[in-house]
Amino acid sequence: MTEFVGNPLFASGGITIFEVMNELAQKHQAINLGQGAPDTDGPADIRKAAARATMELSNQYPPLAGVPELLQAVADHNKRFYDIDVDPKTEVLVAVGATEGLADVILGLVAPGDEVILIEPLYDSYLPIVKLAGGIPKLVRVTPPHWDLPRDELAAAFSEKTKLILINSPQNPCSKVYGDDELQFIADLCIKHDVIALCDEVYEHLVFDGRKHKPLMTFPGMHDRTVRIGSAGKTFSLTGWKIGYVTACARLMEPIKKAHQFLVFTVPPGLQHGVAYGLNKDDAYFENFTAEMQAKRDFLMKGLKEVGFDVLDSQGTYFITCDFRPLGYDCDDVEFCQIMIKEAGVVAIPVSAFYQGEDGGVRNFVRFCFCKEEAKMADAIERMKKAFAK
Repeated sequence: MTEFVGNPLFASGGITIFEVMNELAQKHQAINLGQGAPDTDGPADIRKAAARATMELSNQYPPLAGVPELLQAVADHNKRFYDIDVDPKTEVLVAVGATEGLADVILGLVAPGDEVILIEPLYDSYLPIVKLAGGIPKLVRVTPPHWDLPRDELAAAFSEKTKLILINSPQNPCSKVYGDDELQFIADLCIKHDVIALCDEVYEHLVFDGRKHKPLMTFPGMHDRTVRIGSAGKTFSLTGWKIGYVTACARLMEPIKKAHQFLVFTVPPGLQHGVAYGLNKDDAYFENFTAEMQAKRDFLMKGLKEVGFDVLDSQGTYFITCDFRPLGYDCDDVEFCQIMIKEAGVVAIPVSAFYQGEDGGVRNFVRFCFCKEEAKMADAIERMKKAFAK
């Protein structure tokens, strides 16, 4: 009997860098500043709203697109923060996290042979989903330390076969927030080539130093060719709930919903009611959330500079990228992360894990996560100071 190896797309992929580092963290009892998961759960009132809904409302299949209360809350959120008019009945979909939402969009809109433009560094699920849909990935990269958008390369990546471009802003792991001029450049290319923009905007409320998140959907000519994805996991520090939401015009949403129905069909109703309650919280919640995360960012950035890293700007998300060469190590980022786990007992993620093929000068950088308790980050800083003082 022929040995069964499964789908080669997944069989050859191995486990993600996050799982590798998590296992090493457990083995060496290291402080994990790698994985982007908060240490503390989200607001108690949101969790209580979900619990009440679970006990008092139906726990049977909710509507495919989502419970009406959450569909309306997503529409209201779009209007309140970005002045985007959305029909909750036809232009919103609730997904099992942003990742499933991404899969719904790509599988629903991309046909075999369609080209999809991706901007590295990439979140790990983007490329496999595009390939699963039969899409042909066209990779363009931004690189440290400035993460400038290579406009000539991006323009050259568009062709008559381009179906979709995937934009992540604020961008994981490089913490880049795309400026209006960059977004306008992307919008112009999408309009010129009749291309759909898929915008992963899960960090929309994690933008720092007075910056404001501006969805590509708000640019002239982009409303009906943009798909916008948000995440309750990121906005409310409830990553385990896996509740994401997709906004798109009805024309695009129809095939997206069809993909969703054959992947998961629907999403736990009690959690949906909890997220609806959260999205309806007043502006003070969102302002305080951003301010608290910015304070955590500042705390860890200061400590990493004291350790001796060259610390890059973090404009959004909850990640900080650092160049470790000033510490005197002549190795690549994967080896440095292993050294740091063993010698300092601290976990970071090698930035090269977010790129394909040749490293292109990114193997001197590691990513730290600051959505952690201050005491844990302080402990990690002291461990690194002691280890790297040698």
